[in-house]
Amino acid sequence: MAWNEPGGGGNNNQQDPWSGGDRRGGSGGGNNNQGGGPPDLDEVIRKLRNKLNGLLGRRQLRSVNGGDDNNGGNQGGGSGRSALLLPIVVLIVGIVVWAGSGFHLIDQSERGVVFRFGKYTNTLGPGLHWNPPLVDRVESVNVTRIRSASQTDSMLTRDENIVRVSISSQYVVSDSHAFLVNVRGPEMTLQNAMDSALRQEVGNMDLQQILTTGREELAGDIYDRLASYLEAYGTGIRLQTVNMESTAPPDQVQDAFDDVIRAREEQQRTINRANAYRDAILPEAEGRRQRMIEEAQGYKAAVVADAQGETNRFISLLGEYEKAPDVTRQRLYLDTMTEILGNTPKALVDLGEGNDAVTVLPLNQMGRGDNSGNRNSDSNQNNVDARQLEQLSQQVVEHMRSNQQQNNGRSSLREGR
Repeated sequence: MAWNEPGGGGNNNQQDPWSGGDRRGGSGGGNNNQGGGPPDLDEVIRKLRNKLNGLLGRRQLRSVNGGDDNNGGNQGGGSGRSALLLPIVVLIVGIVVWAGSGFHLIDQSERGVVFRFGKYTNTLGPGLHWNPPLVDRVESVNVTRIRSASQTDSMLTRDENIVRVSISSQYVVSDSHAFLVNVRGPEMTLQNAMDSALRQEVGNMDLQQILTTGREELAGDIYDRLASYLEAYGTGIRLQTVNMESTAPPDQVQDAFDDVIRAREEQQRTINRANAYRDAILPEAEGRRQRMIEEAQGYKAAVVADAQGETNRFISLLGEYEKAPDVTRQRLYLDTMTEILGNTPKALVDLGEGNDAVTVLPLNQMGRGDNSGNRNSDSNQNNVDARQLEQLSQQVVEHMRSNQQQNNGRSSLREGR
């Protein structure tokens, strides 16, 4: 039999290594640790379980020896206390759980809308907050995220044509309370308002304007009208932009509209080329006109200056002529003849009174020879140098003088007769 096997008898106590014999003179009985040794491990576990069962209101376990750990009176008192302790513990745990579930964190980009028993109370900012669970309901709304909505539909224009328009809008939530409370389904309200504003503004414009130059104007008008709708509805939405995605005619007439657009583009290209040609020609014509004006002004100034100079010279010659008419007349004659004969290619010889001027030789042309620029003349032409021309001219002059003397002698003989 094992040393810790329960049983009454002195031999068993002698075999217990923790027992010190029958030190107190007692033997047998109901407990093995009466000899002063440490308590049995099974007994400790059993007592602990009995205490837990007592708290939970369960039946206590019997001891190994078959007896109860406590007497009847103690068992009655423990049952009463355990019956009150359990609800208290459950209540405390429930309160702790309930209070802990009331803490919540509002993000920096959000706002918390508090509803107490379904009624709005206040709006919470970013941070850690506590609201009583099951009493307050907190709904978080992102007020910084940019949301978008789009609308595409076919509608009538002012000139009773059908056009297909596609627009998109970007918006943010400006008032979280109004966004959740004032209207039911704010996104759907925005879609309906966008459709209404789009049809209203498209109906106020012609098809040609919508397809070409009026797209930006149409987007601005839709923005103003839609913003006024959202403000009147109190949706808590702040509209940021309205973009005109596309404007197109119906598919049945798309080819005809494409032809019109190509013709218009060709017209615009022709106009641009004409404008470019005009811009290139006008400065050049303006420059020629200015040059002609300046040349005419220069010619005018030169003619006026020459006329004034001639006038002054004539006045000066008139004064000299009045002083010495014969000398002045002779001087004017000589100057005039010098100017005229200076450009003639012929040489004139004055033989005296009674004889006319005689053309002798074209000395200038003969003196130039091939150097005058006539290098392609006949190759058999004789070139005469300057010395030969001078000699020839002297001979001619002497011959003419001798003839003049003979004529003078004959005239004198005739007078003597």
